[in-house]
Amino acid sequence: MTLGTPGPEDALAGKLKRTELQRSPSSIPGRDIIQVITEIPSGVESGWHLHPGEEVGYIITGTVRMTFRERPTLTLHAGDGFLIPPRTPHNALDVGDVTGVMLSTYLVETGQPLATFTDAP
Repeated sequence: MTLGTPGPEDALAGKLKRTELQRSPSSIPGRDIIQVITEIPSGVESGWHLHPGEEVGYIITGTVRMTFRERPTLTLHAGDGFLIPPRTPHNALDVGDVTGVMLSTYLVETGQPLATFTDAP
């Protein structure tokens, strides 16, 4: 298990405050489990991106609008959970008055970047 901030393999780390809480090989061969706290200031968006595996998330504070390619948009509030399938392009925008904070657990392909920017739909 590794603690600390995300490495350069996380494209979002250059745009949002991302704190990697833990990283460990999964019991599923070829997969890693990575847990991250992401802070999105009010009015700021993540930019369109995707992950090489599932993202299971929970909104700790704030209101975040998640827009997806080919899926309905979600408006998530503190206490809401969400699940994003592998390689699903999405964009997170903080639409609330306070910094949105989310806890995400990723089950991703080993050796792949945690997040990669992609073109908007």
